[in-house]
Amino acid sequence: MANFTKSHVPRFSAEVYQNPYLPEGGREVHAIVTVTATGGGTTGGRPVSAGGADGPDAGVVIMVDCSGSMDYPPAKMRGAREATAAAIDTVRDGVGFAVVAGTHRATEIYPGGGRLAVAGATTRAQARAALRKLSAGGGTAIGTWLRLTERLLSSAGAAIRHAILLTDGRNEHESPQELRAALDACFGSFTCDARGVGTDWEVKEVTGIASALLGTADIVADPAGLTADFTRMTEKAMGKEVADVVLRLWTPLGAETVFVKQVAPTVEDLTGRRKESGPRSGDYPTGSWGDESRDYHLCLRVPAAGVGQEMLAGRVSLIISAPDGPASTTPPRPLSQGLVRAVWTDDAAASTSINPQVAHYTGQAELAHVIQQGLDARKSGDTDGATAKLGRAVQLAGSSGNEATAKLLAKVVDVVDAATGTVRLKAKVAEADEMTLETRSTKTIRVKK
Repeated sequence: MANFTKSHVPRFSAEVYQNPYLPEGGREVHAIVTVTATGGGTTGGRPVSAGGADGPDAGVVIMVDCSGSMDYPPAKMRGAREATAAAIDTVRDGVGFAVVAGTHRATEIYPGGGRLAVAGATTRAQARAALRKLSAGGGTAIGTWLRLTERLLSSAGAAIRHAILLTDGRNEHESPQELRAALDACFGSFTCDARGVGTDWEVKEVTGIASALLGTADIVADPAGLTADFTRMTEKAMGKEVADVVLRLWTPLGAETVFVKQVAPTVEDLTGRRKESGPRSGDYPTGSWGDESRDYHLCLRVPAAGVGQEMLAGRVSLIISAPDGPASTTPPRPLSQGLVRAVWTDDAAASTSINPQVAHYTGQAELAHVIQQGLDARKSGDTDGATAKLGRAVQLAGSSGNEATAKLLAKVVDVVDAATGTVRLKAKVAEADEMTLETRSTKTIRVKK
């Protein structure tokens, strides 16, 4: 676990947006919590690793698919080499890094010896030379890549631990259970951005890896786009300042948590990842932070009460999670916190009003859900179901101003009337367009506050 000097921790703030008013007997409370971290990534502050000042402050491992299919066409392997070299050039001096070649087994391409190299002019040149030896051949067993990455990053004792995974095909040489076990073993050890190149990979597989390891997922249909994408991912990783931040939610006696979801910049359901942290208190992982802002949707169920009564429905805190091992006798100090209230009223206008932030993100979560349902229906031949779900998606994208998603939907359906969600399925859809819509369906836009 990382230790941070005071100046190295970004300042966190938590703002709560909600309508606290419930009708007599009402029980369900919704709130949007906007968490913002400032003063870290753009100020040059750097975390100090748990291993001491002599260890790297951050570690990055790049996993490159080297299975046989990466040679078809050869531009994929060439693009992967160039993108990995660009990512290494973007790694900050002093950061630990390694490159793993992934086939039906995982191989350390650089530096080798079960360790990370420390970024500098010499090691970057050595890594680029090693990349020229990458060749395609073999199968795909992503769980083995992840387990090697976990060992490499854990050995360095770095504060910020990040990975980039590139694949072009399906995980055919290990079972789904083996991949799931590897993801469970790696959770909490590092975050991972996953990318699919071309169109022969499985969207749910790649997005599932990124989701499990609190990273991002995307498609790079044309290998020529890999270098720019890898550079952006590495730059973002270099901006992370504090790892292992959890959202701690306390609820009073008699109250319960219905769900906790990240809703911006992407939709990610965190409900099932709760880890109990005390009486009526649970922690939800959020990963690493730099200078950024994210929104979370909380739904709490409170005991019914009469008109005029008021209660604290929940308290949200941002905490740097404790390392595994003996519990500390000193409770962690919240980086920031916000309060969720419940007030019972007989004013119908007050109790039926929906907070604009809650309404917006409820719609964005539904948008992601109906896109997935619509695409699944389309793949199964259910034309009517696909038309209805994707029509609803067009309606939601238009009403919320999510122009990026609206443009992706327009490549899959012909929009007759966006306001009513009237669409026709296109007879022919490019595979890359359908996969892009599916991969990016969870991306949301921020509500104007």
